[in-house]
Amino acid sequence: QLQASGGGSVQAGGPLRLSCAASGRTFSSYAVGWFRQAPGKEREFVAAITSSGSRTQYADSVQGRFTISRANAKNTVYLQMNDLKPEDTAVYYCAACASRFSGWATRDQYEYDYWGQGTLVTVSS
Repeated sequence: QLQASGGGSVQAGGPLRLSCAASGRTFSSYAVGWFRQAPGKEREFVAAITSSGSRTQYADSVQGRFTISRANAKNTVYLQMNDLKPEDTAVYYCAACASRFSGWATRDQYEYDYWGQGTLVTVSS
């Protein structure tokens, strides 16, 4: 079970950190991704991290502004979002899937088996 939190309203240029807390003892063997869905748009990939945290992937639109990380001892994955823009406004979801092999992560949402409930991020100009 995944629970996303940390969303809220922020002005453009500001930071926000999202958290994804997981229950279960095998979290450290799961790759985790963040996705977002803006009103009237399809859900899109934001960032992903391997089970160990050694490798990460980012969408071009957030590269250099967002950082995904994880603390397996706390069963938590974070998404640090800096220099937020109005176009980052969306409901953000975290998702997890069993790692296929060491160093594996994916930006394909259909590969993910478990999803959190979403947290709303609103960026005003």
